[in-house]
Amino acid sequence: MSATDPRPVAVVTGATGGIGRACVADLARDHDVVALGREPARLAELAELPHVTVRAADLTDFARLPEALEGLDRVDVLVHSAARAGRTTVAVASVEDWRDQLELNVVAPAELTRLLLPALRATRGTVVFLNSGSGFTARAGDAVYAASKFALRALADSLRQEVEADGIVVSSVHPGPVDTQMQRDIQAGLGNEYVPERYIRPESVAAAVRAVVDAGEDAQLTTVSLRPRAESR
Repeated sequence: MSATDPRPVAVVTGATGGIGRACVADLARDHDVVALGREPARLAELAELPHVTVRAADLTDFARLPEALEGLDRVDVLVHSAARAGRTTVAVASVEDWRDQLELNVVAPAELTRLLLPALRATRGTVVFLNSGSGFTARAGDAVYAASKFALRALADSLRQEVEADGIVVSSVHPGPVDTQMQRDIQAGLGNEYVPERYIRPESVAAAVRAVVDAGEDAQLTTVSLRPRAESR
C-alpha cells in the first residue's frame, strides 16, 4: 500500500471487551477502525486511539443495526468479537438463556455480515469470527454457550463456501481460556481462584487475528486454534 492509498477499513464488534479492544488497538496500526460496543466509558477510551472511530451499538437490536453501519461504504476487515457466555445445564437453562446467547453469538454476526457483504465483496475482504474451544467440544454445564459456538463455526464454514468466488476470506479463530472479565466471571461462578497467568492474553488473540488478515493473496487461515502454554498453568 502506497502513501497515497487510503488506509483499509476494519470493523470490530465487542470493541469494549478485552479481546475486542486488543483487536482494535492492533488493527489501528495500519487500518482505520470502526469500533462497535455498548459501554460508553470504554468507547470513549477507544476514541482516544489514533485511527479509531467508535459507534455505540446494540447488535441484537436488529431493526437499528443498519443505522449503526451507516456510511460504511468500504470494509476490508470485519471482526466479530462480541459474545455472551454463561454456564448452565440443559435442565435449568431458560428460553431466555438460549435466546440471549444465540442472538448475540450467532444471529447478530450473521446479520451484520449480511449487511456488510456488498462492501466486503468490493474489497475482497476478510471476515473473522472469534469463536472458542467450546466451538469444538461441548462439556457438561456448557450446553448453551457451546451450542452457540458450534453454530458460529457452521456459519463461518457455510459463508466461506458462499463467498469464496468473491475473493472474501472467512476465518474462525478459536482461543482457549482468555484473561478477560468474562473469564473472571466464569471462574467466580465456579468458585475457582483466578490466576491470570493461566490464561491467554487478549493481545495474543489479536495477534492471531492479525495473522489471518496478513496471510497474503495466495493463502487463507480458515481455522486457527490457540491454547495456553502448558507451563503457564
